[in-house]
Amino acid sequence: MYSLLLIFEKAFSYGAAFTDFPTLKKPGVRFGTSFRIDKAGHYCFPPPLTAMTAADMADRPTRPSAIGRYEDWPDYAVRHRFVAASPAARQLADTLGVPAVAPDLEYTIDSETEHDGVITSRLSWQLGFGPRTSAWFVRPRHATGPLPGLLALHCHGGIKSHGAERLVSLAHGTDKHDADASWDGGLGPLPQGLREKLYGGRPLATWLAQQGFAVLAHDTFMWGSRRFGLEPQPWRTANAVNGQQALWREAGVEPSAADQYNAAAAAHEETVAKAATLLGSSVAGVAAHDDLAALGILASLPGVDAEQLGCLGFSGGGGRAMVLAALSPLIRSYVVTCMMTTFASLLPSYLDAHSWLLHSPGLAALGDWPDLVTRSSANAVLVQYGLADHLFPEQGMRDADAYLSEHLPSQGPHSRYTGSFWQEPHAFTPAMQEEAAAFLAATLRAAPADSSPVSDPARTTP
Repeated sequence: MYSLLLIFEKAFSYGAAFTDFPTLKKPGVRFGTSFRIDKAGHYCFPPPLTAMTAADMADRPTRPSAIGRYEDWPDYAVRHRFVAASPAARQLADTLGVPAVAPDLEYTIDSETEHDGVITSRLSWQLGFGPRTSAWFVRPRHATGPLPGLLALHCHGGIKSHGAERLVSLAHGTDKHDADASWDGGLGPLPQGLREKLYGGRPLATWLAQQGFAVLAHDTFMWGSRRFGLEPQPWRTANAVNGQQALWREAGVEPSAADQYNAAAAAHEETVAKAATLLGSSVAGVAAHDDLAALGILASLPGVDAEQLGCLGFSGGGGRAMVLAALSPLIRSYVVTCMMTTFASLLPSYLDAHSWLLHSPGLAALGDWPDLVTRSSANAVLVQYGLADHLFPEQGMRDADAYLSEHLPSQGPHSRYTGSFWQEPHAFTPAMQEEAAAFLAATLRAAPADSSPVSDPARTTP
């Protein structure tokens, strides 16, 4: 350090030869933020904190929180780590940095309705950090005896203002919630067209309950009730949103509160990924924490057979299903829809098509994306591929299917892995949902008479 200071001393001693240095060399003069000259005319590097006056500090703008509503997340994540039940699960949990689920979670029933042959209960619970979780538990109205339980995992969809609500019919003839809408946060009803575009217009969790399952659908980390507070917006997020706001103005569009939030949340996901990395975690790891908590709640709900639990998810929900099944031995059967490929197939053109739920730092060191499936102890998994899916190249899907067919071979009369290819875009169509429901019925309980795979012109052979 001393030699470095001598270099600076000599450099600026000769500065008068080519600049008006004497007029600048005054006690207290500050040159940017790298060094200053003290009252004796000596250079100080780096500048002491006392060099800034109280007025300087007062003029500095205050940065908004980059993790609004989650200020307690860092302390919890550092102190509590998930302990997995097997070496394979432990390796994955350590790589993703999954926080431990707080013990003895308690849920409350906030409201309950009956319609369309099902009972829908809105539940909530408080995790160890962040805002309270909202969820919907849907089961047949006239069910007798314990039912197989399903965790329905909502997709990413680019919509974080709302989470599991996209999977649930909230009242007969309407998708508006009851008067107790404190969970909504003022962002209004589900964005129009979301369910139609991604789920064929069908409220998946409600429909599955009508097929005889007890279904829990919850908001996970970053979505719905578990979303971040983005008002005021962090600086980087605000800069990114300004462009979208300009486009809205040019088009004469008046964005809704949900539109504005979702634009901010899309940019903010990068910041969330940075925060998770600083905490030794990942976006996928924290989402897995929320999903593990919800699975524990599902297993404890009345009328649920805790020995017959499964999960399913489309798109980002499918990725969450893979991680959850690899981490928890409670999952006996599951379905992954439009969320399977190889890492190599994403290069060079498909990287920007996906969120941080797929791109987790360090995950590639454990193997490829299909390797997550081989880490699960579940008895059976169905992976549905959309050949017209613009988010995944066909060759990547074909390679993943070949890999899983080789590494999860048939055991006795039943195969652990089933892959089905559909001439469909990135969507969970009603026909695909029917195949998924039949698969789960057959693998979680005695198959009904009509549980054979659906016949649909959109479905093809590998």
